Amino acid sequence: MRALNIAATGMHAQQTNIEVTSNNIANMTTTAYKRQRAEFEDLMYEAQRRVGTNSSDTGTVVPTGIELGLGVKTGAVYRINEAGSFNTTNNSLDMAIKGRGMFSIELPSGEIAYTRAGSFQLSPEGEIVTSDGYIVQPGIVIPAEAVGITINSSGEVQVTLSGQQAPQTVGQFELTSFVNEAGLEAIGDNLLIETVASGAPIAGIPGEDGIGTLQQGMLEASNVDPVTEITNLIVAQRGYELNSKVITTADQMLQALNNTK
Repeated sequence: MRALNIAATGMHAQQTNIEVTSNNIANMTTTAYKRQRAEFEDLMYEAQRRVGTNSSDTGTVVPTGIELGLGVKTGAVYRINEAGSFNTTNNSLDMAIKGRGMFSIELPSGEIAYTRAGSFQLSPEGEIVTSDGYIVQPGIVIPAEAVGITINSSGEVQVTLSGQQAPQTVGQFELTSFVNEAGLEAIGDNLLIETVASGAPIAGIPGEDGIGTLQQGMLEASNVDPVTEITNLIVAQRGYELNSKVITTADQMLQALNNTK
């Protein structure tokens, strides 16, 4: 009775589907979160009558054969990197990326991570850092006497000092892109790290060579669509229920067989 095992793989797959969907819903308000989608693949098949074999001595060929599937498996959980909407914050250190690219963040271990969540702050030394205090590369320092910060679309950081009218340039942001952004590994805290699948990082000035531009005083919202996620949740629930019904039906068939006298 293969139906028991097949339905079990179906229930496991729909459980994974619900877990992915629930994570998307949980991160509806997470800055720059990218929704995920579970992708499934059928398992191997048992060929009881192979397609294309000879069915007689005269050379006739079996046109379709008999192949029985053994269920389903999770092939991948894919990150969809389309941009979310922009929300105005009027905070001079909040930045959204319009187009491709990510900010580079130096972790305490010295490793470089990447993020599109541009909600930044100042450290006690005046460096632009994340909410966890990690330095945003290339390590721009805002003078203590600065009374205004301006970051233009190309990433140039200018400050207005007390008693001076002309702004001074104190740094230049760079953005990093990857050939396969879906291949980056998520480590939490809105951070991603490079993997073999993502390819090597490609750094550039905002607005050049296909790199996106910066929007000061704005943050990118999550790209989760609540209506789509609720629909996916209902579909996954129905799929789980149908697979459980298959197990119940297979069990009843086994009971009927056992009761045969």
